Amino acid sequence: MSPTHLQNKVALVTGASRGIGRAIAVALVQHGATVVCTSTKAGGCEDTLACCAAGPGKAIAAVCDVSDSEQVESLGKWLLDAHGRLDILVNNAGITRDGVFLRMSEEDFDQVLATNLRGPFLVCKAFSRTMAKARGGRILNIGSVVGLTGNAGQANYAASKAGLLGLTKSLAKELSGRNVTVNLIAPGFIATDMTAQIPEELRAGMLKNIPLGRFGQPEDIAAAVIFLCSDAGSYITGQTLVVDGGMTM
Repeated sequence: MSPTHLQNKVALVTGASRGIGRAIAVALVQHGATVVCTSTKAGGCEDTLACCAAGPGKAIAAVCDVSDSEQVESLGKWLLDAHGRLDILVNNAGITRDGVFLRMSEEDFDQVLATNLRGPFLVCKAFSRTMAKARGGRILNIGSVVGLTGNAGQANYAASKAGLLGLTKSLAKELSGRNVTVNLIAPGFIATDMTAQIPEELRAGMLKNIPLGRFGQPEDIAAAVIFLCSDAGSYITGQTLVVDGGMTM
């Protein structure tokens, strides 16, 4: 594919301040897209914008808590007023509040579901009509392998990502007639600030279960996004692309 095959495309990446979201934003800019990068606080995407500066596309920062319907509505109005359309939507924003199920609070459960599942629902509602009217668009939801397998200590996170899978398939069926594809990418163990908090002994045990013998990098997920946004991914919708080095094989 051409290194600028996304030139003149407008993209939105939620949770782009670091890790996987930053890598996705950088990759989209490197392929020519104009990318709106969100974080929950002003200045949160400054490092991301710096990383994007050398690309043929451009990056723009915006503040949005995706769990807040008013903020999402404002983001949608601002983006569409400024750019007139949205071609690529990447729902990446996510949080964890890990804990043993019997001690997990309702607040910890609700907060994770609010960001990880309600957030993509709100953002998709804000932009799917525009994509449908334009008869084209790509929606990528960033899930997790734990949404497929479950994980001890992450009942809330796993539930949110399993729900995101159902949302993905349902939206894919509803929007396919308008040439809008909707897919989910399920990362395995990716080396980010979030996973760096896992104790070293647990990390070593997880590595033994990865056939490729290494942890993934944020750029591995970004590469999957670029593929699904390209012409090569135009006949793929309602699917889950697992990027985990074979861990769930």
